[in-house]
Amino acid sequence: MELLGRVAVITGAGSGLGRAAAIRLAKQGAQVALLDMDESRLTALADELGEDALAVQTNVADPDSVAAAIEAVLGRFGQIDVCLNAAGVATPGAITNGQESLPLETFRKVIEINLIGLFDVMRQCVTAMASNEPVDGERGVIINVSSGAWDQGQRGQAAYASSKAGVVGLTLPVARDVAKFGVRVVAIAPGLFDTSMASFLPDKVRARLEKMILQPSRLGHPEEFAALVLHIVENQYFNATTISLDAGVRMS
Repeated sequence: MELLGRVAVITGAGSGLGRAAAIRLAKQGAQVALLDMDESRLTALADELGEDALAVQTNVADPDSVAAAIEAVLGRFGQIDVCLNAAGVATPGAITNGQESLPLETFRKVIEINLIGLFDVMRQCVTAMASNEPVDGERGVIINVSSGAWDQGQRGQAAYASSKAGVVGLTLPVARDVAKFGVRVVAIAPGLFDTSMASFLPDKVRARLEKMILQPSRLGHPEEFAALVLHIVENQYFNATTISLDAGVRMS
């Protein structure tokens, strides 16, 4: 899909991977709808990107908020061609410390944001895409952000890992569901990236993590993630798969 004049919805657009992808897609001529909880960051990014950017404060775990956001996007741009689900949380917590269990609400909140919220945005975007005029047989592209945690299962990340495994599990059946509409579905499983979350790591912890990465032995740049997003959008033969973007890191 050529991006010039297309409309991309990006959740988690206020920072990190979502922000980098929004900037890359906008530079390729896309109109971008920026969805995030952080209104100040969204507004700053929309101002940076200009009149083809729309900032919509959105809580992906709230169905009413998601519905209002999609309505706002369609009201402004008239269609949706690309959906990138990059919003997520990584709240840690072991299932038990031997005396107390992990609060069920902690687990539930991660699932509601990372999996159910993602599915909500995806289902509404793909419904809008089904009404698009096809170009070379294609009406839309869905890109969902999973994580290398989906199959590496780090300690203390049962909620996060299971939510990201769910994102991978959605990929094939949803791709099968929407193929008849000319829509593709792809997941990306990033490894360790140099985002705001990583900026709080002590130097010793960061160095230890970098030693786990094969080549290049460093945290990924958000722009490298954004480059893959762009390639998936432009390359019609990417569909129904999960792509690891992790430089070979394996964690435990």
